[in-house]
Amino acid sequence: MRALLIDDERLARNELRRLLENFPKVEVIGEAANADEGVKLIEELQPDLLFLDIQMPGKNGFELLQSIDGKAPEVIFTTAYDEYALKAFEFNALDYLLKPVDLNRLTEAINRVEENHQPLPDTPLGENNKMLGENDQVFVKDGEKCWFVKLGKVRLFESMGNYVRLYFDDQKPLVLKSLNSLEDRLDPNTFFRANRKHIINLNWIDKIEPWFSGGLLVTLQGGDKIEISRRQAIRFKDLMSL
Repeated sequence: MRALLIDDERLARNELRRLLENFPKVEVIGEAANADEGVKLIEELQPDLLFLDIQMPGKNGFELLQSIDGKAPEVIFTTAYDEYALKAFEFNALDYLLKPVDLNRLTEAINRVEENHQPLPDTPLGENNKMLGENDQVFVKDGEKCWFVKLGKVRLFESMGNYVRLYFDDQKPLVLKSLNSLEDRLDPNTFFRANRKHIINLNWIDKIEPWFSGGLLVTLQGGDKIEISRRQAIRFKDLMSL
């Protein structure tokens, strides 16, 4: 696992790097002292894992994650403050470590990362390369709930950090997979990448409106409103034209 350390405190980065020497599978490939540096390194180095502080000068850790364009790495927050724990898990953090980081807690966090790197055959995004179309049925598991759903019923896929939320009927389960890898599996004649956060089912479009900066705003059956970015709007018009 290729890891990036993002923390404005140099001593905290040094201590975490020292602790990570206990884990041969974790390679520290870079460090950043603030969110702007962190975003640049994420784009350049494409790490698998972030050790991310929350309180930093300028943008905080949450704002850094919101500014990532494309696939987001897995995240372990490292912070001196425990009041951000709930919000951290809203960003799908794998763990939340309080400073000073304890080796035993760090071991638990690394184990959790390794577990998430195991194949997940019970998601719609298994390890095979079969293209998935609207008539394919997939098994979805979120916590204790399970569904066997035809993909044609899924109107929207939404990136949620390291997860993707599926919208069908009145259900919104999460699966542990990136939107980019999901896009590679879905039939592009039915499922369209509207922007960096959303894939829409073209069969569920109810209304299309012009939007800002040359983009489009689509309303799906059920009321979801999704912006198609300017770049994707050009592809959308080509795809949907005679």
